[in-house]
Amino acid sequence: MRAPLSWIKDFVEIPSSLTVEEISKGLVRVGFEVEDVIFQGSDIKGPLSFAEVLSIEEITEFKKPIRYVGLDCGEKQTRYVICGATNFKVGDIVLAALPGAVLPGNFAIAARETYGKTSNGMICSAKELALSDDHAGIMVFDKEQVSIKDDVREKLQIDDVIFDIAVNPDRGYALSIRGVSREIAGAFGLKFSDPVEKLRGLAFEKTGEGVQPKIEDKDAASVFYVRTMSQFDPKAPTPIWMRRRIEKMGMRSISLVVDVTNYVMLELGQPLHAFDRKKIKGKLRIVRAGKSEKFTTLDGQERNLDPQDLMVSDDERALALAGTMGGLYSEITEETTEIALEAVRFNPIAIAQNSRRHKLSSEASRRLERGVDPSLAEFASARFVQLLSEHSTAKHVESVSVCEPKFPATFTINPTHISSILGFEVSNAQIIQALQTVGCDIDEKKWLIDPPSWRPDLTNASDLAEEVARMIGYDSIPSNLPDRPIHASLTSIQKRRRFISQFLANRGFAEVLTFPFTNQKTIDDMGFVGPRASTYALANPMSDENPLLRVHLIPGLIEVAARNISRGAQNFAIFEIGLIFRSSRKLETFINPETGSRPKDSVISQIFASVPEQTEMVSGLLVGKKEVENWQGKSTDFAWSDAVSFAQEILELCHLEFDVKRSDLAPWHPGRCAEILVDGKVVAHAGEIHPRILSQYNLPPRSSAFAINLGVLPESSLVRPNRVGVMPAAVQDVALIVESTVTALEVQQALMDGAGDLLESINLFDRYDKIGDGKVSLAFTLTFRAEDRTLTGEEVSAMREAATDLAAKRCGAVVRTA
Repeated sequence: MRAPLSWIKDFVEIPSSLTVEEISKGLVRVGFEVEDVIFQGSDIKGPLSFAEVLSIEEITEFKKPIRYVGLDCGEKQTRYVICGATNFKVGDIVLAALPGAVLPGNFAIAARETYGKTSNGMICSAKELALSDDHAGIMVFDKEQVSIKDDVREKLQIDDVIFDIAVNPDRGYALSIRGVSREIAGAFGLKFSDPVEKLRGLAFEKTGEGVQPKIEDKDAASVFYVRTMSQFDPKAPTPIWMRRRIEKMGMRSISLVVDVTNYVMLELGQPLHAFDRKKIKGKLRIVRAGKSEKFTTLDGQERNLDPQDLMVSDDERALALAGTMGGLYSEITEETTEIALEAVRFNPIAIAQNSRRHKLSSEASRRLERGVDPSLAEFASARFVQLLSEHSTAKHVESVSVCEPKFPATFTINPTHISSILGFEVSNAQIIQALQTVGCDIDEKKWLIDPPSWRPDLTNASDLAEEVARMIGYDSIPSNLPDRPIHASLTSIQKRRRFISQFLANRGFAEVLTFPFTNQKTIDDMGFVGPRASTYALANPMSDENPLLRVHLIPGLIEVAARNISRGAQNFAIFEIGLIFRSSRKLETFINPETGSRPKDSVISQIFASVPEQTEMVSGLLVGKKEVENWQGKSTDFAWSDAVSFAQEILELCHLEFDVKRSDLAPWHPGRCAEILVDGKVVAHAGEIHPRILSQYNLPPRSSAFAINLGVLPESSLVRPNRVGVMPAAVQDVALIVESTVTALEVQQALMDGAGDLLESINLFDRYDKIGDGKVSLAFTLTFRAEDRTLTGEEVSAMREAATDLAAKRCGAVVRTA
């Protein structure tokens, strides 16, 4: 949105002391980004002159048209220039840059020889002077509009400052000089003269019967004005001041009628459309297209209408794509003498749909789809009649309207809520002043707020708080650090899940995601029985092959492994974290609660009772070799102890104390399976997969797996810092012979209890089972350390002996001497 400062000054009393930079900062302060400030005319220097065309000599020996033009610049003799444009004739007034002038782009004008002639200046187009983007030809004026004696810079208002402002979608009112002027006035506390106030008492005499409006789709528009005019002279020119203002706003002058509609839109913000009245049959109607048909718009494009397109039609045909672009059939032409002006407050959604469906964004649609002041249809159309009557022979015939504008609803607020929302104290007087500045009417006793007609977005205290902050100035809000915000973060369970995933990925596992569905055959093949085999059938399964919810993650991992082996994979480790389902109770009937309000507690309980119980599990599968043979050494297969080790490391990562015991549980090998307990409750199993299952799925022998029920793990700290010892450690190795039925964990626990508080760590580093007589040898490394001193040999020996004595007492362990 461009806004010339000269036009803004028509509505705001801007003091000379207020600089352009300060105005720009003021717009930013009240929430409008100033993308650019254009100092028009600052790069034009030297003599410019209006000139009458006296003669035109056509030079035809070149490929392109060249004219040798004689000009009367108000000098004693004729000035001749070379020109390539052909849109002017003898007697026209043009604009000439004389030698010594410098045009935008540092283009210096001088007398020069070209095409065998001396060109003593240049006839200029609007684009060459950076006055507009129109470069279809040079600028041509009527003698009634300018004289060759007129000052060019003053007559064309060349010297001006233009603000290029970014307007947010909720600030549609600012797509007008009226809206921008109000914001500048509010930013600096200046007097604002609303141009609409001068139009309120405007009335026009009825001299005949005009076109009648009708809204057939009541949801599409709220108010519809049609003003009919006749006796218009189509040759009437656009006043230079109006033409220049339109050009400064980034548009081009077309004809007086079209220019007036554009001028009013830019001034007030209400798009208008003028029809050639003679082309209208019957009434002007706001209707839906109703059927797919061809329609040609003003840009000459033939478009395929959608049945839902909103149209302006007469009794016989569509005349305009409502709020977006007019139709070619009813456009204003050089023969138009009777005009029907349409001014409508359209439904913004309908206009946005029109624009999106046809990929057609116009100046009108950009305003209407953001929402236009409902009262402007009356005043903007009146302004059109006023301007066209002043600058042409057109006479008013009749003004007719249907329906009434719909204004924003009033509401009450508690003024203390404004301060609460903004986070600092704002007095009632400041609130009133700020809201009145943006156009609100306020009942100060009841704090009843009546939003202005152009601000339908103001509906509650939060909206008003934003307006108060804008008017006070965001830079005036105290910079106080807020309290630590309560923000969403990961729960401890979610963090634990992430740590486990990252740990396994770092150890070489690849994560997989499988469908949570299975079938009865798979459950039976895995050997699941009892509660571990009980699940739920799906009412509408994705596949008839898997109609049940899964009871374990291991079957899915085995199927993934089998699929990858069939495609050439050999050695890998995969894992999955997901939910499993166990049918431990009968489900309640599923219900759909009402969504208009919070369900009752009994309904919420019934909803949860209709959902299957589910718990989260992490499982991993180890297949093939963990190290392949190479020049550094021989290959090493994954062993069931690796699966146990990974399960233990995951629990250690969670900082949980646990016990390991032998187990016999499907789908693991009955002699190579361990269960892990936390607080006496079984939370995990690990070991080698049963050979029968490995054979059935063609997996390599000794493939192992682990499964941890994350849902039953107790909460624990995610970080457990360890003290770094500064004193030297004392390391002792001890080998003990025990019965093969005694677990290493039992022996380790006995050594830990016997060694005392100075035992820093204990590790099993060897297991030898070739002794015979059902005996095994377990070798441990014990590390002792004191925080405040270096341990003596006697102290270390005593602690070692106490540890072995307790192991002998609890486990029948004998210290191995050879």
